[in-house]
Amino acid sequence: MQKNIAVILGDGIGPEVTQQSIKILDTIAEKFGHTFNYSYCLMGAIAIDETGNPLPDETIEECLNSDAILFGAIGHPKYDNDPTAKVRPEQGLLKLRKSLQLFANIRPITTYSSLQHLSPLKNKQLEDVDFIIYRELTGGIYFGEKKTNEDQSWAYDGCVYTKEEVERIAHLAFKSAQQRRKKLTLVDKANVLETSRLWRKVVKEMAPQYPDVALDFLFVDNAAMQIILNPKQFDVILTENLFGDIISDEASVISGSLGLLPSASVGAACALFEPIHGSYPQAAGKDIANPLGSILSAAMMLDYFNLKEEATLIRDAVSWTISHLFVTKDIDPINFYFTSTIGELICDYIGGRMQGDINQENIELRKSTII
Repeated sequence: MQKNIAVILGDGIGPEVTQQSIKILDTIAEKFGHTFNYSYCLMGAIAIDETGNPLPDETIEECLNSDAILFGAIGHPKYDNDPTAKVRPEQGLLKLRKSLQLFANIRPITTYSSLQHLSPLKNKQLEDVDFIIYRELTGGIYFGEKKTNEDQSWAYDGCVYTKEEVERIAHLAFKSAQQRRKKLTLVDKANVLETSRLWRKVVKEMAPQYPDVALDFLFVDNAAMQIILNPKQFDVILTENLFGDIISDEASVISGSLGLLPSASVGAACALFEPIHGSYPQAAGKDIANPLGSILSAAMMLDYFNLKEEATLIRDAVSWTISHLFVTKDIDPINFYFTSTIGELICDYIGGRMQGDINQENIELRKSTII
C-alpha cells in the first residue's frame, strides 16, 4: 500500500514526538511492504514566525491532497501569555478543522495496570476502563457568532447546531459502538439548552437504525461526575464541541499521563491524527517528552487506512514498553528513558528484535541492543 501523509510538526515538543512516530511508520512500512510518502507543512507559532499566518494556504492545499495528516502540537508562551495577541497559533488548528471539515474528534481512553499508581483514581475504579469519546468538532459555540461592545463590558457567544451536523457524527459513534460493547451514551444539557434538545431528538430518531446498540443519556454535569466515580460503565460517549472538549480532558487524566493518549479528527474525505497533549515548551529539545500519544495516534491512522494488523502491532509494542517500565520522565521522574530511546525500542519490537534478554545499560545509552 502507498499513502501520502502530510506532516505538521508544529511547536514545542511536537517535532520530536512526531519524529518518533515517523520512525515507527517507516519500520511498519519496511516490515509489511508499504510506502509512506511524507510532505512537511507549517502550522502554529512556527508558521506565524515564518509567514505571519498560523495556517498558510500551502498547508491547507497539501493536507487536502494527502491521504491523512500526522500532527504534533501547537502553542508558544509568547502567545499564551498575551491575551491581546490578534494572531494566535490556535487559530491555525481551528481553521484547519473547518477547512478540512474534520467534524469528529475521536479520543480513546484506556488504562495500563503497571501505571495505575499514577492515576488520581483508585485501582478498583481503573480496572477494565476502556471507552471512546466522539466529540463534534466544527460546530457549536466555538464557531458561533461572537460579539462584544466597545468597552468590553458585555460579550456574547452564539451556539448553533443543525440536524445534519448531529447526524454525521452520531452515525460514526453508533457504528463504533457496534464494533465494541454496543453501548452509546449521549452527553448533553437537554434540561437547559435548545441545542442539546436538538441533539437528543436527532439521536433518538437515529437509534432504530442501530437496534443492537443500547442508547442512554447523561447531562454533562452528571457525566463529568460519573467519569470519575465509575469510568468503566462507559463504552462510546457522543457529545457536542464544548462539552467534548471538557470531558475528554477530564477523562485523559485517568490513564496517569497526558502523554499517553492519542486522538483522531476525521471528516468526509480526510483525517488528522495527533496526541492530546499540548506543546509543552519547557521540555522542547530535551529528548524527555513522552512520544506514546503520538505513536498511538499513528496507530489510529493505520486503522483509518484499514491496516489493522499493523496498528495492532504498534499498540502491542507500546504495551510492551509500558509493562517493562520503559517510560519517559512524565511517568517516572527518576528511572526514565529518553524520547528517542522509546521510539527505538518500539521499532525494535516491531522489527522482531526483542527476543531474549534486554541489555538495560545499552538502553540507557539510547541503544536497544539485545544480548
